[in-house]
Amino acid sequence: MRALLVVNPAATTTSARTRDVLIHALASEMKLEAVTTEYRGHARDLGRRAADSDDVELVVALGGDGTVNEVVNGLLHGGPDPDRLPRLAVVPGGSTNVFARALGLPNDAVEATGAILQALEEKSERTVGLGLAAGTPGTEDESVPARWFTFNAGFGFDAGVVGRVEQHRERGKRSTHALYVRQVIRQFLEEPHRRHGMITLERPGEDPVTDLVLAIICNTAPYTYLGNRPLYSSPTASFDLALDVLGLTRMSTPAAALHGTQLLTSTPDRGPHGRHAVSLHDLTDFTLHSKAPLPFQMDGDHLGVRTSVTFTGVRRALRVIV
Repeated sequence: MRALLVVNPAATTTSARTRDVLIHALASEMKLEAVTTEYRGHARDLGRRAADSDDVELVVALGGDGTVNEVVNGLLHGGPDPDRLPRLAVVPGGSTNVFARALGLPNDAVEATGAILQALEEKSERTVGLGLAAGTPGTEDESVPARWFTFNAGFGFDAGVVGRVEQHRERGKRSTHALYVRQVIRQFLEEPHRRHGMITLERPGEDPVTDLVLAIICNTAPYTYLGNRPLYSSPTASFDLALDVLGLTRMSTPAAALHGTQLLTSTPDRGPHGRHAVSLHDLTDFTLHSKAPLPFQMDGDHLGVRTSVTFTGVRRALRVIV
C-alpha cells in the first residue's frame, strides 16, 4: 500500500521522538511518504495532491483537529467520492482530538497507531458523512468559499470562545482545558448579544427559527471534550446522518448557568434542553442569518465574523480507517 503521512510538527501532545517512532511503525507496514507541514494550509495542499494522484491509497494525518480538517478539505477539493478517493486515518496529536475520539480511536498517539495498523490488517473501515459550510448567495458573504468540517461548527457565542483561545495561543500560551474555561467566562461577561438573539435559521419547507443567541452545528456526538469528559450538545448527531443543530434563545445568567450545567452533565441520551433550547436533527440543508456580524468557527478553527452561512450535510463523504 502506498500512503502519505502528513505530520504537524507543532502537535501539542507528541514529541519529535514519538513522531519518529510512529513513522517507523507505519513505514514497516506500507510504502510511506512522510511530509512535515511548513505553513498554514500545507496539510490541505498535501491532501489535494493525494486526491489527484493515481497511486496514493491512504492519507494519515498526525496532528490535532486543525490538521485533520485541512487534510479533509484537500482530499475533498473536487467533491466527495469515497469509492475513488484515498482513505483517511488519524493519529491524534492535538489537545482535544474530537474527530479521532468520536471515531472510537484511543486518544494516545502510540495506541492509536497500533489500532490503525490492526484495522488495516483486518480491512476495517467506515464511510462517514461530513458538513459543508459556504457563503450564502445574495448576501455579503456569498464569495466566501465552501469548506468542509468533520465534527462541529459554531455561530455566535462558542465561536467567540474559540477566537479568544486562538488569540492566547498566538501569544505563546498552551491550549489547555483551563484556558478554554477561562475564555468561556470572559466571553459570557463581554458577549454583546446574549440577551437579544441575532440569528435566524431557515430551512426548506419549514418556518424559520428566530432570535437564536448561538447555534452549534454537530456532525457527530460528542460535540467536544473537556479533559476526558465528553460533552453532548446534540446527542443524536451521527457520522451516518446529516447535521444536528442546538440553538439557544437566551443567555441570561440563569439560562447560561442552566444550559452550561446541562452540557457539563450531558450524556449520549440527553443534552441541553428546556424552553430556551432548540434541537433539530438530521438536517441536510439550512442557512443561518444574523442581524449583526458574529464569530464563526469550524472544527475549532476561528474563521472571523459572518452574517450568513449556508450548511449542507453530506452523507457518505469519506472513507476512514477505524
